[in-house]
Amino acid sequence: MKKIDIDSWKRKEHFEFFGKMKSPYTGFTTEVDCTKAYRYAKEKGISFYAWYLYKSMQAANLIEEMKYRIIDGEVYLLDTLLAGSTAVRSDGTFAFIGIVYNEDFETFYADFKKEIEETNNSTGMRFKKPDKELAQIRCSVVPWVSFTQLVHPTDFTEMDSEPKLVFGKCHERDGRLMMPFSIEVNHGLMDGYHLAKYMEEFQR
Repeated sequence: MKKIDIDSWKRKEHFEFFGKMKSPYTGFTTEVDCTKAYRYAKEKGISFYAWYLYKSMQAANLIEEMKYRIIDGEVYLLDTLLAGSTAVRSDGTFAFIGIVYNEDFETFYADFKKEIEETNNSTGMRFKKPDKELAQIRCSVVPWVSFTQLVHPTDFTEMDSEPKLVFGKCHERDGRLMMPFSIEVNHGLMDGYHLAKYMEEFQR
């Protein structure tokens, strides 16, 4: 990982301005057209959840700002993404899972299936503290609701710099399959411009 020299960083004022706030977070809820992705997953017999989770990490890997993290008050650019997501058991409880992003989908998918299996054979939330050198992106899925707005639980006692992504229940509109999607980031590290770049890549 690379430490950012804040004094010479082009975002110095932005970082310091938003860093003084108890809630320096920004984001939005929108939709993505996942018609082709859903069709592809079904044709290949793979998990649609795994496929769009992989694609969300693939897009994030192309946006440098998605890999900025605040560690002990300093800003770092991390190298490797971790999809910190959730898996739901048959009894209705959920647990946290973590899949290190790999360009090779088969490798990513194998780790995904392993995490799901371990979750199904466990109890509790399976808290797994990721290596601080892994750029975790917190992902969650609400496959039961096609939401138009979403609120995250937030711990204001510490500065959170991990982007949060939430995927909702797909619905059909005008012959297209649309998925609700929420993204929230630390405004000291990213602006609306960077969110738009991410959304463009994710939709692509």
